Amino acid sequence: MLTPIKPKRISDLVFEQLRDLIFKGRLGPGRRLLTERELAESLGVSRPTVREAINRLVTLGLIEHRQGQGTFVVCPSSEQNPLGMPPDEKLSLSDLLEVRLGLECNAVTMAARRATEEDMRDMEKCLREMSARIEAGELGSSADVSFHMAIAYATKNMVQIHIMKNFYDLLFYGIKSNLQYLYTEPSTLEIITRQHHNILQAIRERDSDLASIAMRSHIGFVLEFMKERSANRAESKNP
Repeated sequence: MLTPIKPKRISDLVFEQLRDLIFKGRLGPGRRLLTERELAESLGVSRPTVREAINRLVTLGLIEHRQGQGTFVVCPSSEQNPLGMPPDEKLSLSDLLEVRLGLECNAVTMAARRATEEDMRDMEKCLREMSARIEAGELGSSADVSFHMAIAYATKNMVQIHIMKNFYDLLFYGIKSNLQYLYTEPSTLEIITRQHHNILQAIRERDSDLASIAMRSHIGFVLEFMKERSANRAESKNP
């Protein structure tokens, strides 16, 4: 009934480490990777080992080579469609956020049960980075994405992780301009920051029900914010 345990190759470990950084959102879309030589030195492995891992990531469509520029995490353009929707279908931000309610309430429920201490440290790091960006007068959207992807990674469910990555590529990098308004109002930023901390606290307490409630409150707030903004824009165009 037992089967032999096969040791992992070094290239597998390199591949998994880079893949997980992408899935966690720490290497976000458009991010340039270190050179092959730099990666080999940082990881303490040979360049052929790094090359093999990189080739696997390219095959999976997670990274791409750009001639004369380097290797980058794939960054979908507004014309690309990671969810495979028909090209003539106009994607509504409200539709996307409604789907996000189901996806992320499910994800945070699993994360509350399965998150490791490292996962929680990753989430905390994302929130600190988000606060630092905002205090510096910048948008905290990238750190926001990383926080939610860290939750997805904490589910330990590869299907959930893949779905969430494609979803966030579309939501935050295909129509990112629509969401930037969330980060332009101080009162909104305070609410979002508090909601994120509530989500993390529920995960820390291993309270899956409370985590789901906190996530639903957060995404519901974003959804109502965007609906109100759309209504205001419509009124201004048709006084």
